[in-house]
Amino acid sequence: MNVHTKRGSTSSPRGRSEALAKAEPTQTVVQPSHIAPDCSGQDFYAADVGLQQLLALYLPAGTRAHLEPHFQRLGVLAGGRLDELARIADQNGPVLHPRDRFGRDEDWIEYHPSYREMEAIAFGDFQFHAMSHRAGTLGLDAPMHPVAKYACQYLFVQGEFGIMCPISVTDTSIYLLRKYASPELKAYLLPRMLSADPAVQWKGTQFMTEKAGGSDIGRVETAARNEGGTWRLYGEKWFCSHADADVALMLARPEGAPEGTRGLALFALPRRLEDGSRNSYRIVRLKDKLGTRSMASGEIKLEGAVAYPVGRLDQGLKQMMDQVNLSRLSHGVRTAAMMRRCVNEALTVARHRVAFGKPIIEHPLLRRQLMKLIVPAEQALSMAMAAAAAMGEADAGSAEAAEVLRILTPLVKFRACRD
Repeated sequence: MNVHTKRGSTSSPRGRSEALAKAEPTQTVVQPSHIAPDCSGQDFYAADVGLQQLLALYLPAGTRAHLEPHFQRLGVLAGGRLDELARIADQNGPVLHPRDRFGRDEDWIEYHPSYREMEAIAFGDFQFHAMSHRAGTLGLDAPMHPVAKYACQYLFVQGEFGIMCPISVTDTSIYLLRKYASPELKAYLLPRMLSADPAVQWKGTQFMTEKAGGSDIGRVETAARNEGGTWRLYGEKWFCSHADADVALMLARPEGAPEGTRGLALFALPRRLEDGSRNSYRIVRLKDKLGTRSMASGEIKLEGAVAYPVGRLDQGLKQMMDQVNLSRLSHGVRTAAMMRRCVNEALTVARHRVAFGKPIIEHPLLRRQLMKLIVPAEQALSMAMAAAAAMGEADAGSAEAAEVLRILTPLVKFRACRD
């Protein structure tokens, strides 16, 4: 059936719109007044008096004065743009492609542009991965003091947690290579890994877990074979965070080595060989995780992949444990950061949510509950900064500080992560 309407008739969409516009006044939508805001858009550095006091306590005055604008910038970024990017990246996780666009068996992981922007902030702008290892980060003329480095991590993680894993494992991989690698291997890997230029930069990681051994690392089944003077790895790594890193450090058992941890050697596995071709290993699949969803964790199949020994073949686990201790402190700092973000959210709601005629922060029972959040968060941060200060003194040669750090590091990780 054909329906004909006259021009201007209210039977047409345009006519109905014009009639409604004449007949009804413009209405303003009134939002409910009882909805409290969250802490998005806040300056996380300005809001954290405890952090500012700890920096004044532990950092040399000149270093703090130089870094103060960077702390301020990072506090605004964490509560603003970084927070927005993290939300988008979590909702648009990484995707594994088993082949490239030409049909070649070169697996690659696709990331959302929000994740790439966070990488640019972390590895390019702030250069977290290089802070401990060279001058030049944030304009400093020497490697950054551990207190300053971990304060930066603490602020960043309040906006985004997932990408701090690739940052940390790159940082610790550089540490291990600087300490144990041969001069030739250092010359090959470190200039790329310390770079802030994305065109040449190589990011690092460590692949530890296997199906047979997670905590029980002595059960590692990955085999290392010296074939014509080239070491090649065979086996499978089961839970690999930062699965597409450019360089992976891992433990493997050379042929003829004894069982248990004493038979493990440390190797560096590049994703691409010197001629640009892909090394002989595959990312089999990505993990479907509850947390850190923006960052890719996967399963790796080693099929004769070329690798380079790092340090002595009979000292692999001992060498790798240096990285584990650094990782523990970083995890403690990251946990303190997440606790602080929870405190920020709770305080923001408590100051704006009204019940019984006044903001709920003015009610004694709610204030008591807030203190149950604030005190553990402050404890975690103060312990982490004390450990970072001890690390700085140990790096300067203090044997006593090294012993203190040895005690504090597992305590920070245990207590902060538990709380």
